[in-house]
Amino acid sequence: MISNPPVSESAVLVQLNFGNTDFAERLEEFRLLASSAGTNPVAVISGKRSSPDAATYAGKGKVVEIADCARLHEAGIVIFNHELSPGQQRNLERDLQCRVIDRSSLILDIFAQRARSHEGKLQVELAQLQHLATRLVRGWTHLERQKGGIGLRGPGEKQLETDRRLLGKRVSLLKEKLRLLERQRTVRRRARLRSEVLTVSLVGYTNAGKSTLFNALTKAGAYAADQLFATLDTTTRRVFIEGAGQIVISDTVGFIRDLPHELIASFHATLEETTQADLLLHVIDSASADRDQQIASVQAVLDEIGAGNVPQIMVWNKIDACAASAGVTLDEHGKISRIRLSAKTGDGLGFLRETLATIAREKSQLEAEQSEAVA
Repeated sequence: MISNPPVSESAVLVQLNFGNTDFAERLEEFRLLASSAGTNPVAVISGKRSSPDAATYAGKGKVVEIADCARLHEAGIVIFNHELSPGQQRNLERDLQCRVIDRSSLILDIFAQRARSHEGKLQVELAQLQHLATRLVRGWTHLERQKGGIGLRGPGEKQLETDRRLLGKRVSLLKEKLRLLERQRTVRRRARLRSEVLTVSLVGYTNAGKSTLFNALTKAGAYAADQLFATLDTTTRRVFIEGAGQIVISDTVGFIRDLPHELIASFHATLEETTQADLLLHVIDSASADRDQQIASVQAVLDEIGAGNVPQIMVWNKIDACAASAGVTLDEHGKISRIRLSAKTGDGLGFLRETLATIAREKSQLEAEQSEAVA
């Protein structure tokens, strides 16, 4: 697995503006990501471009500016808040004379640091290796072939080819282990479905307060912190809701804009909890100025994993941070579409519990009617 950068390593952050209307919000999120990875952002380089430079993404003049800044601050790493091609990354490292990583690598590194469960660690390693597979050439530009000599003569296979072969074996092994864990999860999920209880998944942008809400509803004591990607491992609990009985609630990994596709693919089994749920509670940071973009990013990931059509209720969390009042909003059919609450203070949780109880009763009634029809 790719090694994590040292804690508090000085980093120069680079974010270019291609006409984005949410440039400031993206930059603030980028700072949080860099800090979450354990770096110390010492400078930010920005600038406007109409399109990325094919060779270095930033262009010759901007690369010189970045290099001067990195030397001035003795930075060991330069981080781009963009997706770099392997060629661009290689050219930048040559010109800047230091390590260069892009947004995907940064997010993967944070996931590697935060993974706690066995399955979570396997998923992150698989995502990292699949990301690395496209960039192997970076590390081997100085190695033409394996060195020969007595006892060292090989079939003449290039070092790069050897690395790809070993990497491919590891990827296959990880996929097989994850398939086994997925089968085990499927068995548990079928058991829950047979019990005919309401299944609810919490989804939302990272740091929207999902785990805090999960703890408030279940008293589970799941790890919750004011940081990006505090939760990576799906946690499922049964909880008693007055007037409805037992329901099952799952806390899932937070989403973020431009989430690396390798992560979505690797976390497929975990995210399947979301696709199989009866109801999604889309937790939103109502105090965030960027909430509309965050909502759109979450919906895009839900569509990608096949959960776009699962019934959903918007939970506008953190009303204590924006002086809003607890309450509910109804849609044109008279059903609750939005609940305003504070998972931190508990204000408005009663509205959510009542809503869950109503939906659970409707599910039980519908299943009873279907059973009678079959009989």
